[in-house]
Amino acid sequence: MFKGISHLSIDVKGRASMPQRYRPVFCSMNKCKLVITADKDKCLLIYTLASWSSIEKKLSNLPSYNKEARFIQRLLIGHATESEIDSQGRFLIPNPLREYANIQKKTILLGQGNKFELWSENIWNKNMKNWLNNKENDDSNNNALNELKL
Repeated sequence: MFKGISHLSIDVKGRASMPQRYRPVFCSMNKCKLVITADKDKCLLIYTLASWSSIEKKLSNLPSYNKEARFIQRLLIGHATESEIDSQGRFLIPNPLREYANIQKKTILLGQGNKFELWSENIWNKNMKNWLNNKENDDSNNNALNELKL
């Protein structure tokens, strides 16, 4: 399970370093790989190969005549890219994905259970401020959250 928040820097070649504690999760048979794709919230999603395989199957099975399903397929499957983690723990974020999420130098890596979200630090800070200040976050009609006990 991926959790927590990390501040990462992107080098001039478009690489970021995966935090040391998570690197082994991405490795199998002496290869360390991950899948990076776009998210509709203008961040990037990072999955292990095993997690992505399962998600890709679910996405592929969505109804092809549903506009929202087609959009999600185009976005997630269409942008999905494998990236190898090198011996220094760095992985390449392809330029089209960096442009999509407006990722430049400083980023936020946010654990979300089975995946990471990778945000431009500027966009993350702006969104976080908006989420915290949003008075319209009325979850009283959300059955999933009503059942949650923390």
